[in-house]
Amino acid sequence: MNAKTPPGNLYIVATPIGNMDDITLRALKVLGKVQVVAAEDTRNTARLLSHHGIGAPLVSCHEHNEDDRAAGLLARLSAGEDVALVSDAGTPTLSDPGYRLVRMAADSGIKVIPIPGPSAAVSALSASGLPTDSFVFVGFLPRKRGKRAEALAALKDQPRTLIFYESPRRMLALIAAAAEVMGDREAVLCRELTKVHEEFIRGRLSEILKTLRARGDIKGECTFLVSGCGKAAAPPPETLRREIEAALAAPGSRPSELSRRLAEQYGVSKNIIYKEVVKIKERKEKA
Repeated sequence: MNAKTPPGNLYIVATPIGNMDDITLRALKVLGKVQVVAAEDTRNTARLLSHHGIGAPLVSCHEHNEDDRAAGLLARLSAGEDVALVSDAGTPTLSDPGYRLVRMAADSGIKVIPIPGPSAAVSALSASGLPTDSFVFVGFLPRKRGKRAEALAALKDQPRTLIFYESPRRMLALIAAAAEVMGDREAVLCRELTKVHEEFIRGRLSEILKTLRARGDIKGECTFLVSGCGKAAAPPPETLRREIEAALAAPGSRPSELSRRLAEQYGVSKNIIYKEVVKIKERKEKA
């Protein structure tokens, strides 16, 4: 009597968001050994595999067929085949199809293995210049104006950096809505990440809006970051410096407690304030 064939593995493989060379060695090995690659767009993935000399079989798995396709892929996994799930670009299931398949596989006891790599959200955040110690990935907001405004209002008091995905056709509307609901905060529009025309547009929401309106059409994939509510409440550096100096002059003042209090008061990163406190304290001690 033959032993039951063990189930295969479901690999969640991150693929390039633009530059085809932004793929890990491990991802290439996995894509080259699995029995099938489930792709959001088989044409797009076929070009990537061809670029790297990989001839893995492809099946489509996108938002319109995922329910039906997941059942078939689950059957193949249960029969012992290894399956790789990829999206058009970046890390699968983040604002992309695949959640249902991953959930079904996990519930069936099939091993789900992430193969980390490119992500537009993390790439944009790392080069944005906005606080990175804590952030909220929002993804796509509702398309309808009212629902979008409601979603932005729910995020208005969020102190963390906010990360959005949006179509270039709706980018102006999103920025205008964000400025209206959240105020004129610092933000960064990241366009065409890792591609030839990669661009970062930094400034207040009003400034970015003015820049884009002067251009006309917006093209390319967009990742949009908005500072948390604390950023807008931050005082001018001179004001913060004077308050730190006054607090340090008080008997028993401790840098860590002072940094925590000012960070909570102004919504500024505690680490940033602590560095300034130490710098001023050392300067006063040397004087």
